[in-house]
Amino acid sequence: MDAKRSSIPARLLDWYDAHRRDLPWRAKPGEAVEPYRVWLSEVMLQQTTVAAVRPRFATWVARWPTFAALAAADDADVMAAWAGLGYYARARNLVAAAKTVVADHDGAFPRTEAALRKLPGFGAYTAAAVAAIAFGERAVVVDANVERVVARLFAISVPLPGARPAIRAAADSITPDARAGDFAQGMMDLGSGVCTPRAPKCLLCPLRAQCAGFATGAPEAFPVKAARKAKPQRYGTIFWLEQDGAVLLVRRPPEGLLGGMRALPTGAWSDAPPGLEGAPAPADWRLLDVCVRHGFTHFDLDLALAVAHTQGHQPADASEWWPVESLASAGLPTVFAKAAETMERLR
Repeated sequence: MDAKRSSIPARLLDWYDAHRRDLPWRAKPGEAVEPYRVWLSEVMLQQTTVAAVRPRFATWVARWPTFAALAAADDADVMAAWAGLGYYARARNLVAAAKTVVADHDGAFPRTEAALRKLPGFGAYTAAAVAAIAFGERAVVVDANVERVVARLFAISVPLPGARPAIRAAADSITPDARAGDFAQGMMDLGSGVCTPRAPKCLLCPLRAQCAGFATGAPEAFPVKAARKAKPQRYGTIFWLEQDGAVLLVRRPPEGLLGGMRALPTGAWSDAPPGLEGAPAPADWRLLDVCVRHGFTHFDLDLALAVAHTQGHQPADASEWWPVESLASAGLPTVFAKAAETMERLR
């Protein structure tokens, strides 16, 4: 590393010591780090923002404060608590990892990046973040904020995602042996508050003199984004079946999208509107002139809404009647919560 870039770790750590964010999962200076809280926050933050995670984190740790508590939790309760925080597979992996930690590691995380990678749900990023932040191991931690900071520091012009190996190698070249966790958190804080996606605050940046992107006069041009591909469009029907003030809910299959979650019944999701195919029971179904739209990572979904009333219908094993007035407590995934909100407006 050249002399200019060799000063990056010290400059960043000095800045972090003065400007670090006060976050509920982050140990204050002098406090012991709680690995459980570090891990939980990193998983929660992978698909949403700090502002959104703060209250959800507090509620979660009040209910399941330890690995043992989470390992003993009911899967349905965990899935409901996770609603709105991204892929439900992450919540299932949280429980699986907690069970593994309790059963195989005496209720405490293994302390190395390599050992952490063997736990359910631990990819390269999560293992590196927990190893560095919770245990002080030198690990290269690259989230979206760090990716942006490093791409600008080194003016990496290869478009994403192809630039990621070069970004990781560059991050590795500036990650110090000591205080690797503080360095990672400092890079995250810098990306969150200073080296922002639009209108970066370069005059406030402690690394401005070392930044090749700043030297180009257009740091916001990095990282270079590949042209976005149009997402496929899919269609389906949500079935709202009422009986005595309750609506029929089903439990989705444990594997696949929204696996294991309570949901309103739907037919298959396909390339063309399926109409009333897949209705959960014979009834006088009526298609409403509304559409519930939701965007998933890999496709957009338009769902028609069909309604009916019934009497004496006995739900199948994976179904249940849920009082309409307390539907908010069912922990429905966002797409089905949108349908429930639509029905509430139409009632």
